[in-house]
Amino acid sequence: KPHPPRSSHGHAPKPWGPARGPALVVVMTSPFGRYRNAEAASAHLPPSSYLLASLKADCLNKPFAQRCHDLATVIEEFPAKELHTIFPWLVENIFGSLDGVILGWNLRCLQGRTNPTEYSIALDFLDPAGPMMKLVYKLQAEEYRYDFPVSYLPGPVKVSIQERILPECSLYHNKVQFPSSGGLGLNLVVNPFEYCMFYFAISLITQRNIPMSCHVSTSNSAYFVLVDRYLKWFLPIEGSVLPPPSSDPGGVPSPAPRSPAVPFTSYGMHPTSLLKRHIAHQPSVNADPASQEIWRSETLLQIFVEMWLHHYSLDMYQKMQSPHIKELFKPTEEHVLVIRLLVKHLHAFSNSFKPEPVSPSAHSHTASPLAEFKRIVIPRFVQQKLYVFLQHCFGHWPLDASFRAVLEMWLSYLQPWRYAPEKPLLSTESQPRSVSEKWAPFIQENLLMYTKLFVGFLNRALRTDLVSPKNALMVFRVAKIFAQPNLAEMIQKGEQLFLETDLVVPPRQHRLFVSPSFGGSFLSSRTPNITDVSFKVKSHVYSLEGQDFQYKQMFGPEVRNLVLRLAQQICQAQQTAKSISDHSIEATASQSFLSWFRFGPSDLNGSYTGNDLDEIGQDNIKKTDEYLEKALEYLCQIFRLNEAQLCQLMQNWGAAQDENEKKQLPDCIESEDGLILTPLGRYQIINGLRKFPLEYQGDPELQPIRSYENTTIVRLLFQLSSIINRRFAGSMETLCAKEGFLGSFCRYHLCNPCIIEKARRSPLSKQNLGQIQQPRVSLRFLASYRTLLSLLLTYFIASWFCIGPVTCTFLLSIGYLFYAVLMTFITEKRNPHQS
Repeated sequence: KPHPPRSSHGHAPKPWGPARGPALVVVMTSPFGRYRNAEAASAHLPPSSYLLASLKADCLNKPFAQRCHDLATVIEEFPAKELHTIFPWLVENIFGSLDGVILGWNLRCLQGRTNPTEYSIALDFLDPAGPMMKLVYKLQAEEYRYDFPVSYLPGPVKVSIQERILPECSLYHNKVQFPSSGGLGLNLVVNPFEYCMFYFAISLITQRNIPMSCHVSTSNSAYFVLVDRYLKWFLPIEGSVLPPPSSDPGGVPSPAPRSPAVPFTSYGMHPTSLLKRHIAHQPSVNADPASQEIWRSETLLQIFVEMWLHHYSLDMYQKMQSPHIKELFKPTEEHVLVIRLLVKHLHAFSNSFKPEPVSPSAHSHTASPLAEFKRIVIPRFVQQKLYVFLQHCFGHWPLDASFRAVLEMWLSYLQPWRYAPEKPLLSTESQPRSVSEKWAPFIQENLLMYTKLFVGFLNRALRTDLVSPKNALMVFRVAKIFAQPNLAEMIQKGEQLFLETDLVVPPRQHRLFVSPSFGGSFLSSRTPNITDVSFKVKSHVYSLEGQDFQYKQMFGPEVRNLVLRLAQQICQAQQTAKSISDHSIEATASQSFLSWFRFGPSDLNGSYTGNDLDEIGQDNIKKTDEYLEKALEYLCQIFRLNEAQLCQLMQNWGAAQDENEKKQLPDCIESEDGLILTPLGRYQIINGLRKFPLEYQGDPELQPIRSYENTTIVRLLFQLSSIINRRFAGSMETLCAKEGFLGSFCRYHLCNPCIIEKARRSPLSKQNLGQIQQPRVSLRFLASYRTLLSLLLTYFIASWFCIGPVTCTFLLSIGYLFYAVLMTFITEKRNPHQS
């Protein structure tokens, strides 16, 4: 809902167009036609309404490029009074509606490689120096206001406002509007810049009906590029924030509406009381002239942090530890990637702060607003909300490879030195750089980000399949980052400072001194200096977790046991990956040319299906082993594990593996009807302690028809085999019982000892086991498409050499006879006692 301008001008806004009276003929050239008379143009609709109707019609009739060109022309030529009416519609038309029904320009799916023209036009239009921002500054100069519904704000903020409690973030101060009599819902009264940025930020997390065919790369989408441009423009690493363009030629720049927000100089001040302020007592603050240059930077960052991170409060996070609480907001991988972009830029922005040398004569010197903003931007705006957001993700994110996005965002926050302007050169030995001691304050002031979240990652890693290359890579990444020289020592020093007992922190002061919401005292020079580093660390921990928090040391015995369990699991995963690799090599070697013509049943049970190794090949299996080996090496460096402990782990794992191989089946007893589970066996299966192998162990002739077999031929050959086996059963048994070459030759073709051995270990009835053990003919292999294709190719190649089908069949029979004789001798040597 647009509000009229709040300016104190003594005259009414300019009328629409350059006409000075209703009788004067006006000629306007615009994308919406020529009007000869102002009265004729507004006979049916007011000028602003007609402009809005024309723009809506153009959305249906004109191509995207023409619409953007027309919009740029309208923004340039029309006065703020007419643009004020179309602004809410235009914002919704670009970024989509708040409820997700209107898709807008779909910036999240717009990419340069698929739609290069629309991609470049949209970026140019929404650029910080583009037409859209010109429109925002034009309306900003006239101090227009717009309503943003409170119901679409993040959960904690919405609940606080609905309970008539003023949120701590200054973004909401002096903006909450109570509904009028008969009105529905609460609204924030915001300026054009805030209104536009609220819509832009919320479009990332709004669930929309995006087509399933929309497969995009988040880092290449128009939305991601725009976030990067806005951050670089409004939070510049070098130089200062560019002022907004002048609204009138030759005039002064549009004023900055500082009144709705808290002045910048209040960052370092403590509130007079920790009691929650009622929403009816919103502070009305006068503009601070020294901070006019960065009000847009502060507003942009506050909106991004509030809309993207502030979905979980500390109280809400404590409630969500219960498994019975339904999750209200589920972040997506795209959402996390954008937050990582924000974190990386804020590190670079904060690291660009250069403290000015203090001269004896400059007794009253103060830093510029932008320099002060750089100094406190991360602890003041980001730290607490990001910590709670990461805590939620570590505890609720699915145990799959998509967690990599959360992991990299966390690791980016832990390494501000990667985004420092002075990057030391790598040594010639390519050794990892040592973390400088100058980062010790950052590590101490973010101790829980390093320690508690590391424990959370250990708990996740212990529940994942480390044989999967993607999971192994995540363990490797975390171990490699924490193994950087001097980092573990600084974390351990921070823990020692927290555990010091010589300093007693008054419980009422935990949140007062360093709460990120109030801009902690060690973050500002305008508060009393705190010299005790231990007090800072304690205050940081208590401000994030509360006074009753029981800290778990990262280098304590409990976490060390978790690391040892993870090391044991890594050893197990290495053994499993090795066995899978060996099995795959053997399976590949067995697929020789002669195996295509082998007359015998194929192994239809497959192999390991617990992870994605079968899809990525041997090279990635080797990478998995390398990741796990390096991760184990890094963990030994971080926690000083010695070789004796690792050898003991390997021995325990080897002994347990041998024991499991002997007792891999559930406890059961043999009976006439096969294996029967005992009560202990049922308990073992129910609790997942043991299980039967999931493979087909019944009659090979009765197994389901496979996709590589012809259904009709399988059934016909089964009937033919059954007739032969019934008529010649006695003769086949007699032949197979003979000793010598003839008996061995018949047993090789009519008996399959591998299938018989599997059947003995399976819970089959004795009757079925007896049928499998009987000598019989199996012709099912002829129904395989592979066999049929091989025979067809053989006959086709033989025809090139003028060999007819009969001759070719005879040659194949002779060749197979020699092959069968050879295999008979080999089989007899391997199994001399087989009867």
